[in-house]
Amino acid sequence: MDRVHRHRPLNGIMLDMDSSVNETYGDQEGTAYNGHFACTCYHPLLVFNQFGDLERCALRSGNVHSADGWKDVLEPVVARYRGKFKRRYFRADAAFANPEVYEFLEMEAYYYAIRLPANQVLQQKIGYLLKRSVGRPPGEVRRTYANFRYQARGRWLCRRRSSNGR
Repeated sequence: MDRVHRHRPLNGIMLDMDSSVNETYGDQEGTAYNGHFACTCYHPLLVFNQFGDLERCALRSGNVHSADGWKDVLEPVVARYRGKFKRRYFRADAAFANPEVYEFLEMEAYYYAIRLPANQVLQQKIGYLLKRSVGRPPGEVRRTYANFRYQARGRWLCRRRSSNGR
């Protein structure tokens, strides 16, 4: 990646972390049945940059949680860019919504956007956004957002900004 960045200088870095599913057939070593995807598969964990370049990955058995092993995959990538950019960002889905991930990113001075799993507290705070407006539906897509401070009960050490939308 360092050679690529010499030819394509960066002002900042945006990392995207997600798992994927690679369905397998026959008796492949290391595969397992995944109930969520309803297949026998590998369940790799991937980190991409803003250009879609693969920064790092881990091939995992199909029966692991989407976020299992996140730190082993993410930490070397974060270390590669440590001190190189002021603007560092991270995105992930709800599988990575846990305090250990937040605290790691905060210690490394990354801004992050991680989807929170739906829960009653969040639903109540944004309930007014979820109601359909009166009248005919508009011809175009309308997005609405709400921002507030949120702290998951018993799990987070501090309140964090939450941006929620529909």
